[in-house]
Amino acid sequence: MSETLVEFDDVLTRYEPLIGLETHVELGTESKMFCGCSTTFGAEPNTQTCPVCLGLPGSLPVANAAAIESTIRIGLALGCRIASWSRFARKNYFYPDIPKGFQTSQYDEPLCVDGHLDVEVDGRTHRVEIERVHLEEDTGKNLHVGGATGRIHGADHSLVDFNRAGIPLVEIVTRPVPGTGAKAPEVARAYVTELREIIQTLGASDVRMEQGSLRCDVNTSLAPVGSLEWGTRTETKNVNSLRSVERAVRYEMRRQAAVLDAGGRVVQETRHFHEDTGSTSPGRSKEEATDYRYFPEPDLVPLAPDAEWVEKLAAGLPELPAARRARLQEEWGLSGTEMTWLVNAGALGLVEQTVAAGASPAEARKWWLGELARRANDAGVDLPELAVTPAQVAELAALVGEGTINDKLARQALDGVLAGEGDPRAVVAARGLAVMGESDELVAAVDAAIAGAPDVVEKVRGGKVQALGALVGAVMKTTRGKADAATVRRMLEERVLSS
Repeated sequence: MSETLVEFDDVLTRYEPLIGLETHVELGTESKMFCGCSTTFGAEPNTQTCPVCLGLPGSLPVANAAAIESTIRIGLALGCRIASWSRFARKNYFYPDIPKGFQTSQYDEPLCVDGHLDVEVDGRTHRVEIERVHLEEDTGKNLHVGGATGRIHGADHSLVDFNRAGIPLVEIVTRPVPGTGAKAPEVARAYVTELREIIQTLGASDVRMEQGSLRCDVNTSLAPVGSLEWGTRTETKNVNSLRSVERAVRYEMRRQAAVLDAGGRVVQETRHFHEDTGSTSPGRSKEEATDYRYFPEPDLVPLAPDAEWVEKLAAGLPELPAARRARLQEEWGLSGTEMTWLVNAGALGLVEQTVAAGASPAEARKWWLGELARRANDAGVDLPELAVTPAQVAELAALVGEGTINDKLARQALDGVLAGEGDPRAVVAARGLAVMGESDELVAAVDAAIAGAPDVVEKVRGGKVQALGALVGAVMKTTRGKADAATVRRMLEERVLSS
């Protein structure tokens, strides 16, 4: 049953949006949070479990030191204060994906608090305040079999895979983000995008949203313009793509506006996001913290990070994305708009690697934002998924720069690279794509073009030098684009104008 929606622009005439985000990141540790089980993705169901992560009687957890370090590094990168004293708690709820009947998490004493992340949308900087970064364990994965939606409602039966249960999970919780107006959906997307880049840079996780190693819960509410009170929020759960984060906020704003316009009341609940339609649907009423009956985990000692160790971790942080973009923008002489194009296309890292492999920034940008972006779009994939490396793109640019091939032949060479035929230089040699020099074959093609178009020759000799382009085109066609156009034009001028 479709819901009534208000046109997006109309929403902003009457309501102010408020967004907040809870982002869950599976850390890339080799073992789980409280046991030694493997965290490898894609293993056979229920093969990476033990008494600890299954919560069997008599088993005792031991905290993963690497996960604690990664959490602190994430907190430092977000400008958080690192707690000198922190501890785990039991978050009690009963559902098949939680084998212990509770999740080991952090409640009132998280590892990292009071940070922020600045994101830019259309030239304006929005500060997203971070309330907390805490460490917990992931749940198992439910598979609902049968039915049309893949959800529990309408399913014939459900299966549970506990391989994911116990994997270290960092939750990054923002404070409500006011003042975003019509840009609320884009600010939400920009925040998750920047956060994802930071975590990738830190090497803390592969943050692959399609595999669930980064998942986002999106909170959205509306309040009448000028109201001193916030509206009732909904929480759209487990949104698993950057585009969908934006779409979820946009949909909820339109849906909630329709509810309020009709005199209804927005229900505080979790909602499911549907990738195919871009819509949300009700999940369950939203619990409060008291519903989880938190209490300190008696089987784990508190965490007390040493101040000197934390300072050492802070000093060892890599260059973060915002600083890197500013540096590259200056080094490459780009405008802010040009840098935004690179970032939005997902090409910044690829261009940087291509430059490092020897290409000029201009050549690297030309290939990634031009021909390669077109091919990625045609294939329906992201740029990094194309079967070409930055080193190969740099080699392609070098072949053009040294005159071995021209741009047209370079595109043919790229066809071979993408088809798995080898590096550009090998493809050029195997396919015979090198530009013709002043060979007998080229001389013959030039003479044939002159002989075949006497009317054009007369126009050129009569002063219409621009007509020479038709002869150049004829030679390029005869040589299947292998001739150098500048060389062809010079040869034609010598023969036509000097005779």
